[in-house]
Amino acid sequence: MSRLLVDADAIRALADILTDTGLTEIEVAEKDSRIRVVRAAATVTAAPIQVPAAITPASAAATSPGAPAPADLSRHPGAVNSPMVGIAYLNPDPSSPPFITEGQTVTAGQTLMLIEAMKTFNQIKTPRSGTVKQILVTSNDPVEFGQPLVIIE
Repeated sequence: MSRLLVDADAIRALADILTDTGLTEIEVAEKDSRIRVVRAAATVTAAPIQVPAAITPASAAATSPGAPAPADLSRHPGAVNSPMVGIAYLNPDPSSPPFITEGQTVTAGQTLMLIEAMKTFNQIKTPRSGTVKQILVTSNDPVEFGQPLVIIE
């Protein structure tokens, strides 16, 4: 009978990341091993809070004429989707200007933002040249794999 080896410290570290970021799932794979930690979404028993539409960037996309619904943004031809789970940062440090702004022209390979995952900052680069039409996240936002980050046309 073979015995499964489990790295309890790695599982605790991943669980801490879930707690710190508010995410519900994280997975790490290295060579032949894989650890996936999932926590159940919290059940809300209080009445939902209504947020004004002007506060969230995603809701602004939903209200502008001709814009695709937020659920469809990941399939938008100009969408740059997150390649990983982590925390988004729009500038290299708090005292620096953002990497990009809406309306700015960008070139292929230019850094759009950073995503921190497992205490590593990963540069997210634009796959094509164009104009930044919409930035869909703000600094310190937790992001999921495949979540649309920016629309470039």
